[in-house]
This record gives sequence, C-alpha cells and structure tokens, in this order.
Amino acid sequence: MNRRELANAFYETCHLTGTFTLRSGKVVSEYFDKYLFESNPAILSLVAQNMASLIPDGTEVLAGLEMGGIPLATAISIHTGIPVVFVRKKAKESATQNLMDGGLAIHPLFTMQDLR
Repeated sequence: MNRRELANAFYETCHLTGTFTLRSGKVVSEYFDKYLFESNPAILSLVAQNMASLIPDGTEVLAGLEMGGIPLATAISIHTGIPVVFVRKKAKESATQNLMDGGLAIHPLFTMQDLR
C-alpha cells in the first residue's frame, strides 16, 4: 500500500460525521477519532511502518504520551526494535511515582547516560 492509499484508508477509518460535542463545548459535524486506527491492527501496523522511516539515525528510545501515543509508539518500536517508554501527563502519585513507564524508565528523570 502506498502512502496515498494509506492516507485514504486512515481517513476512511477515522473520519466520522454526525453531531459531536468537543471538550471545549463546541458542537461539530465532523470528527477525527484516532483511536479507530490505533485499534485496527492492519492500519496501525502500516502507519507505524511508514513512520518508522522518518526516525533519525541514532535514535535510542521512542516515547509515547499517554493514552493515544502509547499504541503508536509501541507499534513503531516493534517495527524498528527501538525501545519505548510511556510518558505520563502527570507523575504517578503512588508506588514508583514515575513520570515515565517502561523498561527504560528506571527513574522519573532518566537520561540515556543513566542507562549506560
């Protein structure tokens, strides 16, 4: 599937029409629901494969912001073999109190030098 075909599949999967109330309270007749592609393994895999080619050489870790960035970052990690961490909007209030989770998130303020 080329990029244009992928973009069309992406649009057809995520573009909704109807009546939607946004967080701001504004009512709209069209809505883009990213969770629809993130929950579709075939499209998620294709998007991740295409995005993987955009990662700069030497990238050591990927990060996905909760909640929507986690499936995509994980899928890209699977395609590239680059480890991934999951970034919270706010540090956990219990247990580890991490701002990031995942195998490389050994400390809330980790750096790659910490891992060497």
